[in-house]
Amino acid sequence: MIESLLVANRGEIARRVIRTARRLGIRAVAVHSEADADLPFVTEADEAVCVGPANPAQSYRNVEAILDAARSTGAQAIHPGYGFLSENADFARTVEGAGLIWVGPGADAITAMGDKINARNLMAAAGVPVAPGTTEPAADLDAAVAAAAEIGYPVMVKAAAGGGGMGMGVAADEAALRTEYDKVRAFAERMFGDGSVLIERYFPRVRHVEVQILGLADGRVVALGERECSVQRRNQKLVEESPSPAVSPELRERFLAAAVRAGEAVNYRNAGTVECLLDPATQEFFFLEMNTRLQVEHPVTEYVYGVDLVEEQLRVASGLAPTFDPDALTPRGHAIELRINAEDPKRFLPGPGAITTWNEPSGAGVRVDSGYVAGNTVTPFYDSLLAKLIVSGATREEAVERARAAVAQFEIVGPKCNLPFFAELLENPEFLSGDYDTGIVGRMR
Repeated sequence: MIESLLVANRGEIARRVIRTARRLGIRAVAVHSEADADLPFVTEADEAVCVGPANPAQSYRNVEAILDAARSTGAQAIHPGYGFLSENADFARTVEGAGLIWVGPGADAITAMGDKINARNLMAAAGVPVAPGTTEPAADLDAAVAAAAEIGYPVMVKAAAGGGGMGMGVAADEAALRTEYDKVRAFAERMFGDGSVLIERYFPRVRHVEVQILGLADGRVVALGERECSVQRRNQKLVEESPSPAVSPELRERFLAAAVRAGEAVNYRNAGTVECLLDPATQEFFFLEMNTRLQVEHPVTEYVYGVDLVEEQLRVASGLAPTFDPDALTPRGHAIELRINAEDPKRFLPGPGAITTWNEPSGAGVRVDSGYVAGNTVTPFYDSLLAKLIVSGATREEAVERARAAVAQFEIVGPKCNLPFFAELLENPEFLSGDYDTGIVGRMR
C-alpha cells in the first residue's frame, strides 16, 4: 500500500481523501493556496505546503509547485480529487514521469474520454448507446446548421472539451442555433482552450443517470450501481441519490453492462463515472460523457454498496485487490446527497463571506463531508461548495425523512446558503414521487 500521499486539491474533497489516508496509516500531505491557509484540510493533514496565491492557476493548477511540494515532503503518490488537474492527462503523465504514483486512471484513458466527440465515437464502437449527433466537430456555423437539420431540432450545442455542465446550450430552431453556436464556441475557447463544438439531439424531458465504475488492478472493470442526478441548476447537479427511483432491475442490468463496456473500451483503471441521459418515456438511455476521476457524489454509492471508494482508489493505484468481492456486489438501502453551496436559494448566485456560525446535523444515517468550520471565510476564488449532506435509510422514504431533519438542523450563518432550497425540494410532490427529470428546479422557480 502507498505510504505517503499528497492531495492536490482543497476543501471538502481534500479533507475527505485525508480522512481515509489517515485511517489506513498513510501519511497525508496537503497543498493549499494563501487564501486557504486556515481551512480544516490544511490543519488535518500530517504536513501542508503553500503552493501559491489564491488564483488557482498559480496554486492548485500550478504543476511545478505541486511536484515541488511532493518532492520536498517525500510524498509517494498524488491524489487529484475532482476539478483542477484531476482530468488533465498531461499532469498524470508528468506525475508518473517524476516517479510518483498517480491515483487515477491512466493518461491515455483521460485523453480518450476528455474529448466528447472522440468519446462518443469510442462508445458507439463499443456498443454503448449514444444519442444522435455529430461524429466530428462542426467546423463552422454552416456545418452546425446542416448537422442540426439532419439530427432534428431541438439540439444541444456542446463544447467538445467541456465538462461539469459547462459549455452547453439548447437551440429549438436555426435562429437559436446561430446564437448558441457562437456563444458556446467562444466560451469553450476561453475556458478550455479548445473551441470545438458538437451537435446532438436534445431531449426536452430527460433524466440524468450515471454509473460508478472501478477499474481493478487485475484489469477487470466492475460497476457499483447507478446514481440519479436529475436535480440540477444550469446543468450542474444539486442532488444525487442511489439507487435511481427511475431504474427498474432490468434497466439497471443494461445500464451497468453498458458502463462496464465503456470502461473496458479504454482499459480503464481506478474510479470513474459513466454519465447517461435516460428518456423516461421510452426507457432508452444514451451515453453523455465519462468522468475520469472521483465524483462529488461518490458518498451515496459508498453507503449503498458499503465500500470506501477512496480506499479502493488507493488499493488499485498500489496494485492491490479490492476489499470487496467483485462478483458479489449487492446494494442495500437508499442514500441521498445534497450539495450545500454558498449561493442564494432562489437564483443560485454565489454569495461568499465569513462564516460566523456552523452547526452540522448528526444522527443515524447522517454524514457531512464539509470543507469549512465557523471562523473560516468563503472566498470568491473557488467553487461555491461548502459541504455535502449525505443521508441514508433502509428505504427512499426513510432517507427523505432523515434528509428533512438534517436540513432543519444544519445551521450556517454568514455567506449565502442554499439550505432553504433543499427544505422546499424535500416537500415537493414531484421529487417525493420519484418521477422527476432535469427540469424540476425550473418548475420550482
